[in-house]
Amino acid sequence: MDYQVIEVNGRNADKEGLFCIKNPKYPGFQLKLDWLSQRIKEGLKLKLLKVDGATAGFIEYVPGKFAWRPVKANDYLFVHCMWVFPTKNLGKGYGSLLVRHCLEDAKNQKLSGVAVLVSEGTWMAGKSVYQKNGFELVDSKGRFDLLVYKFSEAKDPEIIDWEKQLDLYKGLNLMYANQCPLFIKSVEEMRQTAKKHGLELKVKVLESAGQAQQAPSGFGVYSLVYNGRLLADHYISNTRFENILNKEIR
Repeated sequence: MDYQVIEVNGRNADKEGLFCIKNPKYPGFQLKLDWLSQRIKEGLKLKLLKVDGATAGFIEYVPGKFAWRPVKANDYLFVHCMWVFPTKNLGKGYGSLLVRHCLEDAKNQKLSGVAVLVSEGTWMAGKSVYQKNGFELVDSKGRFDLLVYKFSEAKDPEIIDWEKQLDLYKGLNLMYANQCPLFIKSVEEMRQTAKKHGLELKVKVLESAGQAQQAPSGFGVYSLVYNGRLLADHYISNTRFENILNKEIR
């Protein structure tokens, strides 16, 4: 098996793709690329795992100060996303390889370790791949667990209480970041669906890690809120959105 880890940036993204999206003509591709270009200046790295020339997985991580999740993780690297796909690549140790690559980078940067927010629910990696690589649980809230691998004694990272932010949002609100190139897919359809139900969908695109850390959901980069109530904390299709309106609001 021949493998290599390739770092994606503005110069090679058209060739390598963004893992989730490979087609540069897809609207979310350029939005993610613009987002990535700004985040690279803050130390973010998006790395693809190539096995025998084919992309088998990716990992995206950033200095904890600039994490786009509701966490306090200064002096750590923080993993936003890690994904191995397609299913034929599962169970081959590729996830562990990517995790160890991040750990080595944190060690080289003389940081305290690596932190990650995980969930067994949708759109996030589960805890098992991290626990088998020595990560330990340090905080939990709702469906989210905060795990850490520490090289030395240091202050534990912690989850920010996102529920305190919910009361700030009146009406129907969608907050998302272009950290994920898929989010844009359903936004305009959701606006029209909300209008059909006599509602205005107020949309805000998060522009900084600080905004994401103060977002009203554990995912940070996607929050659907109605009058202080969290309706979705991950990407949803327009069909799912309409079902939510019919069930939760009407």
